Amino acid sequence: MCKKLTGVMRGPLRWVLWDVKDTLLKVRASVGEQYCKEAERMGLSLSPAEVNTAFHQAYRHFSSRYPNYGISQGLDGQAWWKGVVQDTFSRCGVQEPALLNTMALNLYHNFCKAENWEVFPDSEKALESCSSLGLKLGVVSNFDSRLEGILRACGLLSHFSFVVTSEGAGVAKPNPAIFEQALQKCGVPATNVAHIGDHYVKDYLTSRSVGIHGYLLDRDNKHHQSDVPREHQLSSLEELPSLFQQHMD
Repeated sequence: MCKKLTGVMRGPLRWVLWDVKDTLLKVRASVGEQYCKEAERMGLSLSPAEVNTAFHQAYRHFSSRYPNYGISQGLDGQAWWKGVVQDTFSRCGVQEPALLNTMALNLYHNFCKAENWEVFPDSEKALESCSSLGLKLGVVSNFDSRLEGILRACGLLSHFSFVVTSEGAGVAKPNPAIFEQALQKCGVPATNVAHIGDHYVKDYLTSRSVGIHGYLLDRDNKHHQSDVPREHQLSSLEELPSLFQQHMD
């Protein structure tokens, strides 16, 4: 039986929704380093700094031209990422189509493996603590269809009742429709749901725009928006269970 929350939380909190990348886990090494490792396996010697710069250029280009993995333009996550990887290496002078295709496929599958991701030290304990309070957990992430596999490989998938990705939903944060889809899965009103994420607009503002209790995770003290009350800010996920608990009757 969920107890009512007072103060910041009003009504019985039933669900906590989570962003994933840079909230629960992060890429273990820079993209430049990981791409160079794959290139080295193919006999190429590239600079991680150069590849990193090229990746960010390619990523921005594809995100602008084919938003949300190009779903509305007939692409999917795998085709989109293959395009990003091939464009990245092309910008570094690699032109052989077969080689570009092989590296793109290998990297797409490599990023499903646990060794390429680092789970933050406070993540699992926070998820366990929320579950012990009787809260159900779900994911809302601007990620492709690999996310469930990544969460499984990292030992986190079992904590969640559902995973909503922007590829699967057909819409991406900051479009509030992705949160509306998650709320349908929760089966409760937005006032019974909290959301935790590290992005001011995509996580905090968008979740709150549909009535969800959004919290902004700021591990590195980089957010200084005056419209985020202190009680909506987290510097660590360790603060979360006591935050929920202290508002319970």
